[in-house]
Amino acid sequence: MKIGIDSYCYHRLFGEVYPQQDHPERLLSFDDFLQKAIQLPVDGLSLESCFFPKFDTSYLRAVKETLDGAGMDRVYAWGHPDGLERGENQAAYDEMLAHIEYASQLGAEVMRVVGSSLRFRFEPHGPQLEKLGQQFTEATKIAERYGIKLAVENHIDYNADEILQLVHHVNSPFFGVNFDTGNFLRVLDDPIQAMEKLAPYVYATHIKDLRPVKGVSVSEWYFFSCVPTNQGLIDNRKLARILHDHEYQGFLAVEIDFLHPDYSNKEEEVVHESIAELRKITNF
Repeated sequence: MKIGIDSYCYHRLFGEVYPQQDHPERLLSFDDFLQKAIQLPVDGLSLESCFFPKFDTSYLRAVKETLDGAGMDRVYAWGHPDGLERGENQAAYDEMLAHIEYASQLGAEVMRVVGSSLRFRFEPHGPQLEKLGQQFTEATKIAERYGIKLAVENHIDYNADEILQLVHHVNSPFFGVNFDTGNFLRVLDDPIQAMEKLAPYVYATHIKDLRPVKGVSVSEWYFFSCVPTNQGLIDNRKLARILHDHEYQGFLAVEIDFLHPDYSNKEEEVVHESIAELRKITNF
């Protein structure tokens, strides 16, 4: 199977630093990241739109040429941090539609989208899912014109059954799932059972491994924090096997959000170790 990384692995180095984290000694530009990433032993990159410095046509063309030259598969990732805010942010919806064209200019066949986030997790989900189903249905029609598949991520908001409800609502081969292995655990949904339900619809992934942090309240989203692949609670080997059995065509993208204190400020080490481990566990 193909292996990749998501640019969010380096969010702290891009300047997005959580209150509990140290600020980096030096920031990483998007262009520096791109040059660093294409030197990694990976097949693809998931590129978070929030870290792009600009979206003019000439710049996006240059990024596409860099990715093409490196033979990199790619996913364009829109929606950090709160996406459509459970369907209530019209400006965010309009922005998402505009980014479909950016994804096309980058040569991406899949665009990750986000419907909600942990901010709205404890509000009633029924009205959220109905509104989001309507919005994604209309957005998917636009994405189809560009030949782009939208992939909704479980963003510490919905469980697998609710994500499946969105997929069935839209009912299009151009709408599926960006499966985040860690975020299902964070809503106390079994990632293996989730994958068994969603694998036929998975177009992109975020491969996390998580471990509890001693002294952090279980009510905090980062109670389960990121560790290198195969060093935590998630059976990513089994998840990869399920995807393989369903003839998944995308890549397994390592993603790091909040690093476990045992690995603080060691993004690059965790990325390298995770890539190497994914190579091992996907050697079916």
